[in-house]
Amino acid sequence: MNRTQRRTQIIQACLRLQQQVASTAKTEMDSCQQQSNEYGANVDRYDAYRTKLMRQRDMYAKQLSNANASIRVLQELLRVAPMNVADHGAIVITNKQKFFMSLGVGKFMVPYQTPDSVPQEVFFAISAQTPIYMALRGSHVGDSITFNGQSQIIEDIL
Repeated sequence: MNRTQRRTQIIQACLRLQQQVASTAKTEMDSCQQQSNEYGANVDRYDAYRTKLMRQRDMYAKQLSNANASIRVLQELLRVAPMNVADHGAIVITNKQKFFMSLGVGKFMVPYQTPDSVPQEVFFAISAQTPIYMALRGSHVGDSITFNGQSQIIEDIL
C-alpha cells in the first residue's frame, strides 16, 4: 500500500466514525421530536416534560451539526496529498503513538491488512488546540519531541 492509499484509509476510518456520530445524533433528535409530538397538545406554556424533550432535541441537533461539519472537513482532507511536515491534515506516526492532526475526535481504529501487522491500529485525531498538536506542529521525519516528560521520535508523516 502506497502513502496516498494509506493516508486515504486512515482518513476514511475517521470519517466513518464521524458518520456514525451523525447518524446516532439524527436518530436521537428525531426520537425526541417524535416523543414531543406524541405527548399531545401543548396545554401549559411551562410544560416541563415537553421542554426537556425540546432541549434534548436541540442538543442532538447541535451534535449533528458539529458531526456534519467534521465530515466536511475530513472530506476536504481526503483531497490533500501526503505531507512532509506535521501540520493540519497530517498523519504523524511516532515510535509511541499515531496521530491524525485534524479534529478533536479522539481515539479511533483503522483496519490494516498486512501479513505482519495487527488487524487494527489505534490512532488519535487531535485538534489544533491540544498541547500535543502544538508540540508536533512543524516537525519532520526523524525529529524528536518531548511531551509530558516522554520523548517521541517521528517515524513517518503522511
